[in-house]
Amino acid sequence: MSEEQGRRIHADPVADESYWSALFQMEDAFRQDEAPEQHGPAQPPAPEHEPAPALTGNGQHNQPAAFASRVSTDPWQLAQEFMDGDRQLQLKVTGHNKGGLLVSWNGIQGFVPASQLIDFPQFHVPRERLQSLAEWRDRTLQLKIIEVNKPNSRLILSERATLVAATQRTSLLNVVQVGEQREGTVTNLTDFGAFIDLGGVEGLVHISEISWSRVTHPSLMLKPGQVVRVLILNVDPGAARVALSMKRLRPDPWLTAEERYRPDQFVRGVIGTITTYGAFVILEEELEGLVHISELAEGMFMHPRDIVRPGEEVTARVLSVDGRHKRIALSLRGADPKRP
Repeated sequence: MSEEQGRRIHADPVADESYWSALFQMEDAFRQDEAPEQHGPAQPPAPEHEPAPALTGNGQHNQPAAFASRVSTDPWQLAQEFMDGDRQLQLKVTGHNKGGLLVSWNGIQGFVPASQLIDFPQFHVPRERLQSLAEWRDRTLQLKIIEVNKPNSRLILSERATLVAATQRTSLLNVVQVGEQREGTVTNLTDFGAFIDLGGVEGLVHISEISWSRVTHPSLMLKPGQVVRVLILNVDPGAARVALSMKRLRPDPWLTAEERYRPDQFVRGVIGTITTYGAFVILEEELEGLVHISELAEGMFMHPRDIVRPGEEVTARVLSVDGRHKRIALSLRGADPKRP
């Protein structure tokens, strides 16, 4: 990839904005739902006249003398020092919300996003997800602080961060470059994307960056433990965050769709996703067209599933092609199944 292409990727506002908004989606849910969904009161703030107690990696309050002499009486400053020192904490789960788990540390309520838990099951039904999170209550977790934001009362912790030393993460973050290709392992899937372990640093492939075709949930395309190749879109060493893409490693089929598909052309495809408003037809890898419910068949029927089923091969007639907006309108009405 050329230097110019790398600059364009780095400056792509869509890629950057989708990454940042997705990354904070769970944390924002935490702040919005904190009051109604919290289980168990947060611990009272530490007295201002004495240093706030701190847990070490083994869960004890005893601290090295050198560290104890420089800790701040401000719990937020202490949290910053723990994060900068890559120190581990043992904290008990006090509650949960739809985004993850709640913990209490030195009078501050902290949040552990579900995406930062080790071996958290993948759930697509909100009720099942909440039931699973509720089972973590009163468990003691080994955690590291990964974000401190006093103005926004944001204290984010991670169980995954304990698996890698800060020096290893820093070393990798200083090496990865925008526009570079790397292999990684899928560690976690969420509604908004997939987390990929690059060998010490986790990057995020936003759901819009997985494929050029529609992806309703990352689990339909990926699975935990799968090794994938990704493109580096953005690197923020300070926040230890990396934005990734899978689809940009392949040509965008929509760029030439209007050259290959024309109105009244008959095409062959396979039925993919079926919705209440129609059925999508996979025409080629990462390119599909939509047969609106009104174009599925003659006569009356209750649902598109009454006419077609996933995996069925069909012949369709092209109604319109809009490469810019990634839309191909198809019709099955009057299409000759014997046509090539």
